[in-house]
Amino acid sequence: MTTNGWKVADSDMHIMEPPDLWQRYIDPAWLDVAPVGLSEVRRDMRVQVKDTVLSISTRQRVPRGWTGGVGWRPSQDTSYAHAEDRAWDATSQLEAMDAEGLDAAVLFPSRGLFVLGLDTVDHAGDAPGYEPGLAAAVACAYNDWLHDFCAEEPTRLFGAGLLAPHDVGAAADEVKRVVQDYGFKTVFLHPGCVNGMPWHHPDYDPIWRACEELGVPICFHGGGQNYLRPDYTLEVFDNLMMWHTFGQPLGIMAVIVSFASGGVIQRFPNLRVGLLEGNCGWAPWLLHRLDEHWEWTGPTDAPDLDRAPSEFFRSNCFLSVEADEWPVKYYVDAFGDDNLVFSTDYPHGDSKYPDSVKGFLELPIPDDTKRKILWDNWCRLYDMPV
Repeated sequence: MTTNGWKVADSDMHIMEPPDLWQRYIDPAWLDVAPVGLSEVRRDMRVQVKDTVLSISTRQRVPRGWTGGVGWRPSQDTSYAHAEDRAWDATSQLEAMDAEGLDAAVLFPSRGLFVLGLDTVDHAGDAPGYEPGLAAAVACAYNDWLHDFCAEEPTRLFGAGLLAPHDVGAAADEVKRVVQDYGFKTVFLHPGCVNGMPWHHPDYDPIWRACEELGVPICFHGGGQNYLRPDYTLEVFDNLMMWHTFGQPLGIMAVIVSFASGGVIQRFPNLRVGLLEGNCGWAPWLLHRLDEHWEWTGPTDAPDLDRAPSEFFRSNCFLSVEADEWPVKYYVDAFGDDNLVFSTDYPHGDSKYPDSVKGFLELPIPDDTKRKILWDNWCRLYDMPV
């Protein structure tokens, strides 16, 4: 399957998990408190953990006459009908890939983007919280289900394992399990920090070390509103249009600050980092500002940092580009085209499916750059043969 004679891969395609995933897959020791997917509205992505509902976006009021639901276009009732009729199974995923012209895809969750969005019980205060063992079991159950899902066509469907940083040792062990036993091509975390511990804290080093040793990237992917802080959706905003504008890019911007300025990449120079579904046009500004502050306060704030933050970013980090992201041209002008990958965001409300690839081909960047973004860079990020 080719587009303009090029292969095409999706760096961040989503699946829609069944509501009872955790009831079927979780360790029986945690069955009585297993997360439950809600299904009160169409394409409901909410999940309930104990008495807490995570991702509140689908609960907003829908204007009179609007048939798409909050965050969904009316046209998606038709474009997603094939998958809904099959309950979003692996066959429908492959059919969607064929419709878009995708040769391969790394799969990220929907409900799984929110399900771990709680601190541990010891740090949650009056808010809800996870026991570390339960959080680890939730991640393990999702990964077991995803392995079965990808088994439908393992040459085209590749897993991104969910990690629970509530127990760093268990998370590092889960990296090894899903990569060595399941062949997953990456693992991922939510940008929000559990227990307020930033990603450059050395306590997380066992996770980064496991990824580096196994040659898989660590990816970060935001989602909806949850109970982790800082709140990158900026909770003062009360509708999806406003908080989603901030939440996706701000979360991965903060990750870049930790990894490039906080010494993570310096400690793990072979670690690849994927920063997904947050656009890329802002990166030249952010990295300029980080470099400016490194030059200004680096001798006192980061005396061991031996390179400018932008150099760590350019050598180790990847950002994703969506179908209609015309500001990508500014990124390419500033940083080149070696660390950008493509995403359809299927089957979410902001996806342009089934015309994502078509839209991407119309972006104002050179054809050779498009080819690299659609395939070559994806192969480098996920260590796949070109």
